[in-house]
Amino acid sequence: MKILVVDDEQDIQVLFEQRFRKEIRDKRVEFFFAFSGEEALERMRAMEHEAVLILSDINMPGMNGFQLLEEVKKKYLKPPPVVMMITAYGDSENHRMAKELGADDFLTKPVDFNALKEKLNLAGA
Repeated sequence: MKILVVDDEQDIQVLFEQRFRKEIRDKRVEFFFAFSGEEALERMRAMEHEAVLILSDINMPGMNGFQLLEEVKKKYLKPPPVVMMITAYGDSENHRMAKELGADDFLTKPVDFNALKEKLNLAGA
């Protein structure tokens, strides 16, 4: 499974690589990282839409996660990537907006990696 993680906090890469070390080693998951919405779109073009899952922060400078979500849902229709929005703000307005724009799921920071692995069917495997 190819996963594109989008977050302006660059230390998120080390965190994901540590928490998914076994899954990466076993080649069950491959991570790609982008540190802005614009960079995420460039990565999607370069990957020729191979990402099956996008985990995107909402609050980023420049193109925010909602704008990225809109672009992805417009441009990548077949097959549509699964997009999970991640934010430190778990308020209902952000949740409503994410769903309205086509987000498939909504996670709050700090990310519960065990719950994320369960959602990705990677738990205990």
